[in-house]
Amino acid sequence: MSVIPRLRFAPSPTGFLHIGGARTALFNWLYARRHGGVFILRIEDTDSRRSSEDLVAGILGGLRWLGIDWDEGPGVNGPHGPYFQSARLENYRVAVDHLVASGHAYRCFCQPEELQARRAAAQAEHAGWMYDRTCLHRSDKALAQLKSAGVPHAIRFKVPKGRTRFDDVVRGSIEVNNATIDDFVILRSDGHPTYHLSVVVDDVDMAITHVVRGDDHTSNTPKHVLLFRALNAKLPQFAHVPLIFGADKKRLSKRHGATSVA
Repeated sequence: MSVIPRLRFAPSPTGFLHIGGARTALFNWLYARRHGGVFILRIEDTDSRRSSEDLVAGILGGLRWLGIDWDEGPGVNGPHGPYFQSARLENYRVAVDHLVASGHAYRCFCQPEELQARRAAAQAEHAGWMYDRTCLHRSDKALAQLKSAGVPHAIRFKVPKGRTRFDDVVRGSIEVNNATIDDFVILRSDGHPTYHLSVVVDDVDMAITHVVRGDDHTSNTPKHVLLFRALNAKLPQFAHVPLIFGADKKRLSKRHGATSVA
């Protein structure tokens, strides 16, 4: 294998390390160890209201209890740090500036209550709803006025026309019509990134070569592929593995049916 594999496990410290997360970590760790690669632990702690140091400590302790060590990450550091997303906010802002300047993203001044009203109106008509690109079609003058007035705004990714395809080691070739993908928010009005932006920027910055995660993320991957391409970055190899379900046929998660591994 000419390229040294670089894999990561990126938990959010909003709950304990449950069996589903531990299994994903194990898959990544085993692949890295089998192929002489690098296993990275990255903490996705941008949700400051739900994250805590105690939960971070619990995740680290759970991994150590399982015998899973990491080559880069908390307590080990490495050349691609910091490994806490809360310390990487400037990286996300730089990426957003690039995406806006290159025409891949735009400012959205539509307020949450406006969007909720439009969504509710569509639901009342039993119609699907996607963002209608109101702000993409505003004039430069109107946008400048809104910005100078201090109106809060988010940043949306401009989904191009066409289709998006990627190869998955487990599921094979997957292709979606871009018309089914909303112009998704990548930076919230409070300056914090959404999951879609932060995970891709971090994977690019940390030179991740393989993304192994639960297949509940399969529907997110077309968005991530679009972001990788807009950032002129090489796609990692994707592998979406089946989830673990409980006796009630519902997937185990932090909020349902899972218990801590340690």
